[in-house]
Amino acid sequence: MTDVANVNAAPTTSDSPQPAGPIEHARVAVTGGSGFVGRHVVNELVARGHHPVCLVRDRSVFVDQMRRLPADRYDAIGGSLFDRDAFATTVKDCAAVIHIVGIIQERPLKGQTFERIHVEGTKRALEAAKAAGVKRFIHMSALGSRLNAPAEYHRTKWVAECAVRDSGLDYTIFRPSIIHGPDGEFMQMMRTFVCDAMVTSFGFLPAPFPVIPYFGKGDKKLQPVDVRDVATCFVGALARPETIGKSFDLGGPEALTWKQLYQTCKDLIPGAKQWKPIVGMPVWKAKFLAKTVMKLPVLPMALRFNEGQVAMSQEDSICDTRPAEAAFGITMRDFRTELRNYAALIE
Repeated sequence: MTDVANVNAAPTTSDSPQPAGPIEHARVAVTGGSGFVGRHVVNELVARGHHPVCLVRDRSVFVDQMRRLPADRYDAIGGSLFDRDAFATTVKDCAAVIHIVGIIQERPLKGQTFERIHVEGTKRALEAAKAAGVKRFIHMSALGSRLNAPAEYHRTKWVAECAVRDSGLDYTIFRPSIIHGPDGEFMQMMRTFVCDAMVTSFGFLPAPFPVIPYFGKGDKKLQPVDVRDVATCFVGALARPETIGKSFDLGGPEALTWKQLYQTCKDLIPGAKQWKPIVGMPVWKAKFLAKTVMKLPVLPMALRFNEGQVAMSQEDSICDTRPAEAAFGITMRDFRTELRNYAALIE
């Protein structure tokens, strides 16, 4: 395997900082490569001639996920964000780090909290990059991240953004709205909502699931963004030094309310139960359930929700797509069109 030097570390003839150049056909460290977005980023890296080096918790699972890729086109290093040796091995001789890891549900008993994964995990990624002399850092945040956000998910994403900005590295930050694709958790949940009349309760008991629920009035808007567009931007940033020091909001071309989103899924996903009504749940009730019933294994993990998710659903998740489209030379894919194309493939 041929090592690729850090192209940002070009020889200089003076003490003045030199501008970073594009990174092409390089080894690129990736965290979160086995996740939904991560898998698409890894494939995009390979398609553009890079060699992804992925830090993954379960190497055998990741290798199986990537079975369509030639084994010599990527590396998989077993370990976690908090395994310094594995992280050091991952970033060694890489020209950039793409940091994607994030969670939407906390599992404190497994050490998965927003603070630990989003904040401490990002700091570990920054430390590993600096220790290896890697200057380029591409970071996954989320639309709506800010200091006084109502949800800890967004607050910790904001703290992680601040750490990236203060790192001294050549960073680019992406802040996507809901990301969709046939192999993603969100669309898998949508399929369950519109197609399943029964779900598993307590891991083995069948339970009725007669409605398609939303929180509050269901009138807040979001801009589902195609995972392929997200991967294109993440990998495209490597070849565009003009994106260094910038943050980009990512969203699809159309803003949909939650009720419109559910109706679209009901109309387009094969097997949808047309008799299932789209029903609102009062916010106070949803928060009460999040504090109580949703902490028990009543529903499958993918269908449980927390207080933060209820709070996030009560504010818009929309953005201006033009800066990202101009910077990366793309037109964001339309949600309805793409869902119509892949609806039958949702797992």
